[in-house]
Amino acid sequence: MAAKANKFKIKHKKSDKENPVSKSLHNVINGEFLTKKKSIRLLPFLLFITSLAVIYIGNTYYGEKLIRQIQSKQNQVNELRFEYINTKSELMELTKQSSLADRLKSKGIKESTTPPYKIFVKKK
Repeated sequence: MAAKANKFKIKHKKSDKENPVSKSLHNVINGEFLTKKKSIRLLPFLLFITSLAVIYIGNTYYGEKLIRQIQSKQNQVNELRFEYINTKSELMELTKQSSLADRLKSKGIKESTTPPYKIFVKKK
């Protein structure tokens, strides 16, 4: 079999014309863009954009710091709430009549077996 010649020819781009994006990127990397008058005129705007970026980054860090503080405070509130509930239940247990009677038996104080009664005073 004889080899057939390619019917399609690949056209190569001319290397004389550079891609504008790569040329701009090359100028930025080399620092050539700073020497042009047009870029010097845009320098205040670039400084403004840079300052906005710094403020944005600082604001993000500040927000994250506040979130960490809020979570810490919420954990403290939960711990104090559990401590309050625990202390309240202990107090309720200690102030029960049966608990008080058991603790006072060792000191010789007995629980009254007679119910309380009202005292009436006659008016003159």
